[in-house]
Amino acid sequence: MSLKPASARWFELLTDRDSLGDVLGSLAATGLVELQAKSAVDRPAALPDYRELLTEFADLARRYRAYWPEPRIDPAVPPPESIAGARDALGELRSWAAAADPCLARLQSAITQRAALAEFSGLLELPSSGAPVLELAHAGDLVESRLYALGEPLPPLPPGLLTIEFPGPNGSYLAALGTPEDCAAVDHELELRRGRRLQLPAGLDMQLDRARAQLAERVAQQDAAIAKERAALDELASRYRLPARLAGFAFLNWLVAHVPRLPATEHFAWVTGWTADLDGTKLEAALSRAGLPHLLHFPEAPPAFEAPVLLVNPAWLRPFELFVRLLGTPRAGEADPTAVLAVLAPLLFGFMFGDVVQGAVLLAAGALLWRRVPALRLLVPGGISAIAFGFAFGSVAARDDVIRPLWVQPLAAPLVILTTTVIFGAVVLLGGMMLDALEHFWRGQGRDWLWHRGGLVAAYLGFVGCLYSPRSLLLSAAGLTWALVGPVVSTGSGAQFTKALGESIETLLQLGINTISFARVGAFALAHAGLSAAIVGVAVATGSRLGYAIVLVLGNVLILILEGLVVAIQTTRLVLFEFFIRFLRADGRPLRPLPPPPGTPLSS
Repeated sequence: MSLKPASARWFELLTDRDSLGDVLGSLAATGLVELQAKSAVDRPAALPDYRELLTEFADLARRYRAYWPEPRIDPAVPPPESIAGARDALGELRSWAAAADPCLARLQSAITQRAALAEFSGLLELPSSGAPVLELAHAGDLVESRLYALGEPLPPLPPGLLTIEFPGPNGSYLAALGTPEDCAAVDHELELRRGRRLQLPAGLDMQLDRARAQLAERVAQQDAAIAKERAALDELASRYRLPARLAGFAFLNWLVAHVPRLPATEHFAWVTGWTADLDGTKLEAALSRAGLPHLLHFPEAPPAFEAPVLLVNPAWLRPFELFVRLLGTPRAGEADPTAVLAVLAPLLFGFMFGDVVQGAVLLAAGALLWRRVPALRLLVPGGISAIAFGFAFGSVAARDDVIRPLWVQPLAAPLVILTTTVIFGAVVLLGGMMLDALEHFWRGQGRDWLWHRGGLVAAYLGFVGCLYSPRSLLLSAAGLTWALVGPVVSTGSGAQFTKALGESIETLLQLGINTISFARVGAFALAHAGLSAAIVGVAVATGSRLGYAIVLVLGNVLILILEGLVVAIQTTRLVLFEFFIRFLRADGRPLRPLPPPPGTPLSS
């Protein structure tokens, strides 16, 4: 654990060209590597340009993706690692497509016919439409019959056309009987209005029950035809090793999308970039475990490259990195405040949400959802802090008469609560200014900080000390003098006095506003206590034990949902806009790990 973030380490790896794809896959699976080409490729590229072949593969995918099996790596079918290999694999896919096209045509026809039969069967089950719809199929030769699924409202229909509109399983339907000319006109008109004509099954018995049985038999026949064609497609997929071919092209897509142009010779390739494996043991272990030939070393990074910044914290602190990442990534020379936030954020949350039972509920929720929703891991320290402040305030499930407070009851001492939070805010702001000083010393600018900012810290301490003794104003006066004279002495320019005066007034005003802003922590603690008292009052007013229990439970649920969200927002706001602005710009470059190839899990 360190306040100073680490820089990613530059690595260079030499491997033979035949193993390059496997090496890249193993590196990506660690989740610890970002590739960056060391220089412009003035030698042959390690990876061929697959783009033209992948474009043709994408065309095939658009036509056949719905009928392809899931890609699956097969050790017996290595991924294509050359233009010739990719071309051969694409040829196999074309051969599969030629063999599958007749099966797909029969499959699509069977699916369409089955859907039409099933829809017609559904209409026969409706008492209002069963007999009239069946009669349409026996209209005779002198007139024509139609059955439509309607889209938009009906247009004016030919006056000689007999129609019945009725509801069905998929919306409204229209049965029509008329001359061929009238029916043709309706076909055209309803097509324009997004209507759909249903094919009437031929050869149905006029008796309704027998017609239903015939339709059920025809649906079963189409089900059998669909199963037959799907089995034929499965056999073709196995014969052409389709899952492995698709996995190979998924791997090629990954290479083209994520791997830069790496230099190579006839037999060897270089892989360069950044890693979060600062001692190199995890990368070495992953490559050795896969049995891949490699030579890995960690020289100095090229001076033209900016190293990514890493937040190096133990597992129990990582949930608090969420606050830092909301702003960005600390740049080199900035502090990583994660360890400070592990104390600050729970204190702020617990003070505003102090209740033993409610804190225990938050703690339990965080523990249960620890893996499912990582952000809710913050509920564990937040719940523990809420429990602690619940004992301090004497609040248990919104009641203040169950235990004696270890400190004060908020509603009984509001000035104590507000004053405490303002003092706490001053400590937080001073901590931010000390981190700013630490960053200056890391960069070798400690003397500059003392001359230009040290006086403002002393002046601010004096103003805060006025809460206890007016004599602290002497420290403020000395600090302000220091802040005004320091820049003049350090630069030897009297013009710095005016600039220092303006900056000092602005900074001290900001510090004053930021300090008072922490009074909202006390205000929310008072609001929480007031809402709890109101809920208990309503519960007592019910006049019964059952009513009391129901109101108390529902009131606590309301507090957990409503105030829990508000307090979380306020904690985040105070951290981001009151604490971070004192020292953190967060414009560093984070490590962007190479994602693993499709179907490859991240290494643990």
